[in-house]
Amino acid sequence: MELHQEIKTLAAQLGVILTDKRLWITTAESCTGGGVSYALTDTPGSSAYLGRAFVTYSNEAKHELLNVANTTLEQYGAVSEQTVKEMAFGAKSVANADVAIAISGIAGPGGATAGKPVGFVWFCLQIADKQFTFEQIFSGDRAQVRAQAIEFALKKTIEQIKL
Repeated sequence: MELHQEIKTLAAQLGVILTDKRLWITTAESCTGGGVSYALTDTPGSSAYLGRAFVTYSNEAKHELLNVANTTLEQYGAVSEQTVKEMAFGAKSVANADVAIAISGIAGPGGATAGKPVGFVWFCLQIADKQFTFEQIFSGDRAQVRAQAIEFALKKTIEQIKL
């Protein structure tokens, strides 16, 4: 996968912050398919702050690996604030990390519903015991939606950790 320069730069910046603050990070990714963790591990020395990451593309994986409740998935769907909150909490717990980024969305071209169009993505950032959720609608094709979601996740993580 070829990373956009902006994503490489953001991932490197986040790596410096994580190293300076001695924080461990993990990711729980669905529509980005591991793109955030790929970006983070593209930076040399990333093993100092990333020990494990999760690609949980299916509901079964979200449940089995991250302990997302089946009732959450059935009631709200995979692309929901409730699901990404449970994904972030589960990933942080399982990975014993300080920071978790969870992403679930509809990259397209299929999968859209009336309330959840292509490009609709939920994010949850968990730092210690605090969770921050974000909802975005990105435009473009599948690759563009995924790249925008990766970039957004990195930017928001940098912003929140710096606070």
